[in-house]
Amino acid sequence: MTAVAEAAPETGPDTPLNAIELVEFTRFVANEVRLGQYPFVRFDEQARWHQRIYRDRRVDVWLISWLPDQGTQLHDHGGSSGAFTILSGQLSEVVCAHTGPYAGGLHERVHRAGHSVGFDGQYVHDVRNLSTAPAISVHAYSPALTSMTYYDLDDGRLVELAMVRTDDPEPTAGPRL
Repeated sequence: MTAVAEAAPETGPDTPLNAIELVEFTRFVANEVRLGQYPFVRFDEQARWHQRIYRDRRVDVWLISWLPDQGTQLHDHGGSSGAFTILSGQLSEVVCAHTGPYAGGLHERVHRAGHSVGFDGQYVHDVRNLSTAPAISVHAYSPALTSMTYYDLDDGRLVELAMVRTDDPEPTAGPRL
């Protein structure tokens, strides 16, 4: 059994992990990457490089590299909760706010190395490397990804552009930046 599998929270074999558990899990995996357990991080000028680190019935864990100007499009995770931890560099995240002072709009945040974000299955966001340096992050989804929906924002409302069935956070059939 791998260290990642041993670190998975103790819940039932089919019980999804919540956002807090996923944040702790991505922090654990990020530390494993820092310690050299996963020396295969690469950078690709054409698209974000990504590698699955672990998957079981409850959780799916990915290592993703981001060169400057690489990013996603506004998307959800098909009802899966998720988390990401930034190992190096920084990532900008635009979140579609459903409540609070930014309701019906987008709110941008910058996350630096060491920062983690956890979210529920209703979360819609866009993540980009707007800095001048490469970035590396660990992402986890629970239950494991089965689809992603891509959106545009029109007058404060999400407009669905495409839904893609996928178990990969970088689907080849979805909208690309």
